Amino acid sequence: MKTEWRLFAVVAAFLFGISIVYTVWNEMFFHNIDWVGTMALLLSCLLCAMCAGFFWFVSRRIDPRPEDRPDAEIAEGAGEIGFFSPGSYWPFGIALAATIVGLGLVFWQMWLVGLGIIAVIASSSAMLFEYYSGTRRTAEH
Repeated sequence: MKTEWRLFAVVAAFLFGISIVYTVWNEMFFHNIDWVGTMALLLSCLLCAMCAGFFWFVSRRIDPRPEDRPDAEIAEGAGEIGFFSPGSYWPFGIALAATIVGLGLVFWQMWLVGLGIIAVIASSSAMLFEYYSGTRRTAEH
């Protein structure tokens, strides 16, 4: 996890620096600040900083993985990595529900936004628990 938090921290620092340059550039050449672009860069910086903080927090509590140690052998990383779903229709359902939310925001129909949010929560939950219930239930659970 050491690699991940460093990567996100570097990207966050870069975005912060670019937001300062962007703001100063706009002020110098256009004599006003583009608040939308500045806020987008700053919020992107904060998002990357949040991810970096999470990975740093996790990296302190787990043993170093082979990819985090410079003396590790390639064979140490062999074995089962995890479970990957062979196929699921729920991402399509999540995208459809997010589209409903977007359409509700575009046309300023709050009832459609509410319906879409409920659909996003339901389809996300269905995807999360897909292998714990129904026909795809595995024997380990």
